[in-house]
Amino acid sequence: MDTDTRFEPSSSALVTSTSSRLGQFLLGSRDTLPLIIGAIPFGLLFGALGVAAGLSLWQTLGMSLLVFAGAAQFIAVGLIGAGAGIGVIIFTTLIVNLRHALYSASLQPVVRHLPLRWRVFLAFGLTDECYAVMLRRLDRGPLCDNGRWFFAGTVVTMFSSWQVCTLIGALFGQAMPDLNRWGLEFALVASFIGIVVPMLKRYPQWAAAAAAGVVAVWARTLPYNLGLLLATAVGITVGLLLDKPAEEAAA
Repeated sequence: MDTDTRFEPSSSALVTSTSSRLGQFLLGSRDTLPLIIGAIPFGLLFGALGVAAGLSLWQTLGMSLLVFAGAAQFIAVGLIGAGAGIGVIIFTTLIVNLRHALYSASLQPVVRHLPLRWRVFLAFGLTDECYAVMLRRLDRGPLCDNGRWFFAGTVVTMFSSWQVCTLIGALFGQAMPDLNRWGLEFALVASFIGIVVPMLKRYPQWAAAAAAGVVAVWARTLPYNLGLLLATAVGITVGLLLDKPAEEAAA
């Protein structure tokens, strides 16, 4: 059966001193550190807004522990503060998090051979940041036999930093009035721009990114963040339509 060689376990020639479990875990953690810089203000802001919306300290921390999805958490806190019903909150966060189904499908060849407990753990930790780190790692070549530990390193590092930032924001955010007006959330956007742009190397990729960006701006006022879902669908469609002729021409 034909598979993408990026996702195949490495041969013995690729095994190095860093291919041990600990080595792979530390490499994954290291590659995630630049994204933590952008996520720190995002986590601080969420902690502060969670308490401001009426959640207790433990409820705010519990959301980060159990949900672990920054965009969905912000939306949920906003809806809670506005007095929205539980059905609206669940539906809206579900729509926002649909992009994770695409992430999972993309990385399925990496994890399909793993035990269920590993797949559940990695699926829970598959945030935007961890997905970006994994894509960059796979662009360098196939994972080694302990590659799951690289993935685990990204998840544990991102998860731990998010919990710490939530705690600090919840404890001290109220001491800084109008924290939500400081524009701290842009740090995360800027970090993603720095990751995504270098990965756009071919015309179909640039076209897909541009199309998705235009639609996201145009549809930003749609309810329940449907504009994000629409932009994702348009970007994927444009990329597929342009990529297939390019592959055929190169064949």
